[in-house]
Amino acid sequence: MAEPENIIQKLSITESSSNFENLDKMTVKELLTNISHEDSKVHLAVRKAIPQIEKLINRIVVRMKKGGRIFYLGAGTSGRLGVLDASEIPPTFGVPDKIIGLIAGGETALRRSVESAEDDPNKAWKELEIFNINTKDTVIGIAASGTTPYVIGGVKKARENGILTGCITCNPGSKLVEATEIPIVIVVGPEFVTGSTRLKAGTAQKMVLNMISTTVMIKLGRVKGNKMVNMQLTNRKLIERGTRMIVEELNIQREAARILLLQHGSVKKALESYKENYQ
Repeated sequence: MAEPENIIQKLSITESSSNFENLDKMTVKELLTNISHEDSKVHLAVRKAIPQIEKLINRIVVRMKKGGRIFYLGAGTSGRLGVLDASEIPPTFGVPDKIIGLIAGGETALRRSVESAEDDPNKAWKELEIFNINTKDTVIGIAASGTTPYVIGGVKKARENGILTGCITCNPGSKLVEATEIPIVIVVGPEFVTGSTRLKAGTAQKMVLNMISTTVMIKLGRVKGNKMVNMQLTNRKLIERGTRMIVEELNIQREAARILLLQHGSVKKALESYKENYQ
């Protein structure tokens, strides 16, 4: 006799048992080789999701050209990855406050686990309201399991208010997928250490976040050719990089390029000024 359906709970892919037994008895070389083997599956899984990633990006670009923003919602590893990606946008592309990462538990959760914070389904929307979120914006929920209440609640409420929603998850058919307008599902299989989604799932999420933010910034004109012409000049290395860009573009002396860069504050502005005045 079959058991009642409500008693049987289907185990999610990210919680499924590892394909490897007795990790504690493996040599260091065996552990590294097997982790590397598992990681090799990630880029193939991400590639399969490109159509959905493309669909989401196309919708985002239209909104951001009208002044919209991207909000990442996540908890634990997923939340940290969202905050990381968002924090790298201003120095890389010179665009402040356009991609914003929110993590359950706030700043504290970036360094220490605040796991209970993810269980409140109303918290994310309250945090989004602080930013005066509107229909030009996009909300992307990040949750490997696709079951995090903080993320699902925020995505649901955003969608109810006419805001574009996307998600990055590793479990097809999850509640987060159901709640999202354009879900991105990266099926990487069970983790090397059972349930440790900081491994393959985390790598997949990082790859997709890189793809989304980088492609959006390129389509918004924040890259020229293959160069970060809008990067912030926050240290010596970046000033040197910017100087090289100007030398390569204008074929002028290095010191002149450096002076021009520091005078205008970005490679893009330096190039525009030079071409206006000397060409």
